[in-house]
Amino acid sequence: MAQKSSGRFARATPGQKPSWLKVPIPAGERVHRLEATLRRRGLHTVCEEARCPNQGECWASGTATFMVLGDTCTRGCRFCAVKTHAQGNPVDLDEPEKVAEAAIAMGLRYVVLTMVDRDDLPDGGAAHVAATIRAMKARDGALLVEALVGDFAGKREDLATILAAEPDVFAHNVETVLRLTPRVRDRRCSYVRSLGVLRLAKQLSTRVVTKSSVMLGLGESDREIDATMDDLREHDVDVVTFGQYLRPTLLHLPVREHVTPARFKALEQRALRKGFLYVASGPLVRSSYKAAEFYLAGMVKRRREAIAEAR
Repeated sequence: MAQKSSGRFARATPGQKPSWLKVPIPAGERVHRLEATLRRRGLHTVCEEARCPNQGECWASGTATFMVLGDTCTRGCRFCAVKTHAQGNPVDLDEPEKVAEAAIAMGLRYVVLTMVDRDDLPDGGAAHVAATIRAMKARDGALLVEALVGDFAGKREDLATILAAEPDVFAHNVETVLRLTPRVRDRRCSYVRSLGVLRLAKQLSTRVVTKSSVMLGLGESDREIDATMDDLREHDVDVVTFGQYLRPTLLHLPVREHVTPARFKALEQRALRKGFLYVASGPLVRSSYKAAEFYLAGMVKRRREAIAEAR
């Protein structure tokens, strides 16, 4: 039976997706070459581990989001396809250099670096992430790096370690609205803490661009989405992205609704009116979506130039 759309959303039907969510399977020479580059170095991408719907499009254009600290997360959010266990993988001390080598080999100009949560490590993996950022920038000073990281239990010293490595964009996702957070995210995650992490990042580095992402289709209301946007702006977040939640397996939360492209566009306009510097909003948008990267690259470069002129 076909899905019925109200213009705002289409109610989710098990096993069916609306036409705007159908994407091609990753294929082609460049995809195979990129995959070989990653496998030779034993690296992971969130594109694969989180089953991102944009993998084919991004890999075909030669972009990827590196995921460090292994492929096993110590938290168990109910929307995420990444493997989970109380203990993560042994940390590969050579990983920072491997990521830097891969980024250069792939000819990237804007790199998104993300991580699995590592509550089993004393610093949550902060020093390792910082080392990876430094390794990339040491090889290419013009390379722009976005660090999409966990909350590090809100520890100021761990967040300071990340910001001291000078990522150009600091990203941390609230993921969903306040009411749904306990059902959607791991019990150790907190909506309020996530907001605090984003504000603290700005306090630790006034030059960094801060960014967060919200999934839609889990049962949130327009009023709750507006409240989330207001909360992000009150915590000095510069950029927000909105995307459709897609259920990775039957063990994960079901999709409550498929939000239409028209509604995503309306959300984008509302967010811009609230003062965000940039908004990426669409069914297939993810927090590391390349459409946002293109804009952020320009914004970061302009900010760098302004700081240089001031000095």
